[in-house]
Amino acid sequence: MKTKNYLISIIIMLLAAFNLNAGKGNQITCTGSTTVLPIAQATAEAFMNSHPDINISVRGGGSGVGVAALQNGTTDICNSSRPLKSKEISAAKAKGINPVSYAIANDAISIIVHKDNPLKDISIQQIKDIYTGKIKNWKVLGGPNLPIVVISRDVSSGTYEVFNEKVLAGAKVEGSAQLLASNNAVLSSVSNTPGAIGYVGLGYVNDSVKLISVNGIIPSEATVKNGSYILSRKLYMYTNGKAKGDVANYLGFIQSEKGQQIIQELGFINIK
Repeated sequence: MKTKNYLISIIIMLLAAFNLNAGKGNQITCTGSTTVLPIAQATAEAFMNSHPDINISVRGGGSGVGVAALQNGTTDICNSSRPLKSKEISAAKAKGINPVSYAIANDAISIIVHKDNPLKDISIQQIKDIYTGKIKNWKVLGGPNLPIVVISRDVSSGTYEVFNEKVLAGAKVEGSAQLLASNNAVLSSVSNTPGAIGYVGLGYVNDSVKLISVNGIIPSEATVKNGSYILSRKLYMYTNGKAKGDVANYLGFIQSEKGQQIIQELGFINIK
């Protein structure tokens, strides 16, 4: 009898603990792209301020990390700076996961150089030649007699994937290139390295580096929205199936006028 009463007491305590935790609100996890990271962080903070019963946890790691987390069912939202590949969608569906995309912002892969570099414009072909090792010195492009330091994102990055598609056309980045894990790491390396070239999301560009035009077009709201800037792209959040409940409300907030204003303030471009 004592054993039975003891088990009943344990069950009651567990149920009470469950109810207590349930009363603290829901947890939403966002994982993936470092380009989307500041958008997710800022919009999550604003959303939680008006929804104190909801906690949103935001993690980076790259778009590939976010995709893997979505496929494995370990995140509610996958942040991605590129569309999911067909093979990733197939792999997800094989695990019972149905990725659904939500466009949250427009962006431009922005080409940056050290701020002392006199170069103002570069062509897509020249960028490709630099990143594949055909051009190794700035003097070839009319710049100083200075070796080019190639800085790229690593292969788990959605930004790398889009850059690879739009610029390299599948060619490999030359072997001496620095492969870095985040936009901030690329920005820091370019700002501190004379002769460096790199690429980041538009929202990361600041006065520590020099933004140059591509094929004569500088990235801006107008050139991204009309497609004249060739390295334009959209940023996404993915969920398993159509978003519901608190996740749907959060995504709705991001796409709302207030959420899009936050995105504009971060230096990215709205989807309206």
